[in-house]
Amino acid sequence: MTAPDPAVPDTEHRGLVGMLPARLRPYALLARFDRPIGWWLLYWPGAWAICLSGRAVERWDMLLWFLLGAIAMRGAGCTYNDIVDRDLDRQVARTASRPLASGAVSLRAAWAWLLVQCLVGLLVLVQLRPAAALVALASLAPVAAYPFMKRITWWPQAWLGLVFSWAALVGWVEMDTGLLTPMAWLYAGCVLWVIGYDTIYAVQDLEDDALVGVRSSARAMGRHVRLGVALCYAGALTLWSAAIWTVRPDALALVALLPMALHLGWQVATLRPRDGANALVRFRSNRNAGVLMAAACFVVGTSSL
Repeated sequence: MTAPDPAVPDTEHRGLVGMLPARLRPYALLARFDRPIGWWLLYWPGAWAICLSGRAVERWDMLLWFLLGAIAMRGAGCTYNDIVDRDLDRQVARTASRPLASGAVSLRAAWAWLLVQCLVGLLVLVQLRPAAALVALASLAPVAAYPFMKRITWWPQAWLGLVFSWAALVGWVEMDTGLLTPMAWLYAGCVLWVIGYDTIYAVQDLEDDALVGVRSSARAMGRHVRLGVALCYAGALTLWSAAIWTVRPDALALVALLPMALHLGWQVATLRPRDGANALVRFRSNRNAGVLMAAACFVVGTSSL
């Protein structure tokens, strides 16, 4: 018998999900509570914006509210995505066991669970000042459109980049620094970062996606996946450098990005585009990348005051 891949946990029986009553596990799996990497990736751009604004210590509570919002809205997004994709999911080996695709959760129950998670998101929304709340609400349209992108474009990862980077806009507006240029550079860099890491993630589904007809940046790049990811990451680092320079025009401030640059370089250098397990490990390592970038933004933001 082949041992299970340690990079792909048996989410039915391990961790917090395994401690839940059996009837609740499908709902936890529907929201991907068993895979926290998703909410970390949604959270980091907002945390970076707060840190780069220089108000992370003063507004430490907002870092926690953003984390709660990321958990709730990522879960809601996954639930909505599975509602839309339930027929496609049944045709892909990696997704056929998802609660809706497998029949463990009914469509009506999934919609109810989606509403519950949105209510948690609403609780976070009312903590924001009106301008930031309006920016957050503006994300609903692109979020709702995302599940359909894989049917109409070869670059659904680009749309995901717009959505998963949105917290950077919300966080910066919430901090009310009076400057918008750093926000624009930070957000644009986050979009390229998302395209890069989600292309790595899409490597796992290359064969299944080709059979079902699902489009992705990994399929579009073909043999040049590593180069494509490298270009995305290089672009992200360039744009983040511009954001940092706008906040603190000092060459020494750019050194704060070096750990992040080295980490992203490691991902590209060690990526094996035809090895799904290898790709999954590199994808998940972006949680650590988020910590490195947060540290850079915090150092630059606090030193610029």
